[in-house]
Amino acid sequence: MDELDILKKDWKQQEASLPKLSYNEIYKMLWKKSSSIVKWIFIISILELLFWGVLNILLSDGEFWKRMEIIHLKEFTVGVYVLSYAVTFYFIYRFYQNYKKISSTDDAATLMKNILTTRKTVKYYVGFIIISTALTSLVYAYFTIFHHAATTEVTDPAKYSFSITQWLVLTSAIIFGLAIFLGALWLFYRLLYGILLNRLNKNYKDLKNLEE
Repeated sequence: MDELDILKKDWKQQEASLPKLSYNEIYKMLWKKSSSIVKWIFIISILELLFWGVLNILLSDGEFWKRMEIIHLKEFTVGVYVLSYAVTFYFIYRFYQNYKKISSTDDAATLMKNILTTRKTVKYYVGFIIISTALTSLVYAYFTIFHHAATTEVTDPAKYSFSITQWLVLTSAIIFGLAIFLGALWLFYRLLYGILLNRLNKNYKDLKNLEE
């Protein structure tokens, strides 16, 4: 018997000693793992809401609101707060619904469907945060520049005379800075939810293989 035959015999003996898992046992393992992951997504979203809520309270002092009133964005800022918290509460409710659905799932096909729904919900949530942050940042930047231009007393007109090239440079700098900030924000959420979503996706693939 050559070395290859010895190795094959060894592998067969090892396989024989390994525990054999049934379809139901594998499904239950994947179901528990998926349920745990979605529960953590729900918990993290609540912790995230609390974090941003406390941060907003600490930063939104009298000086902040005075500044917002000066640049005529006080009502807009209140509206942004109300809308962002309302949408965040909606997504948290959706995360809770997804967790309850997966926790009560009793077949692989439904579990796979609920996993896909959860992944989409998280992606929509992160997309909302990125897009809303981009839009509100552009509004604040515009009103800040507009207010500065409208209230600054000009003693030397040549000093405040910008060419098209200079305006393009200023606009490009603002967009570039915003892009860096949004990229950092995206990376933050990628780390925050990405690991859990990757694990959830792995469970989905395992379930798909189980059904084939």
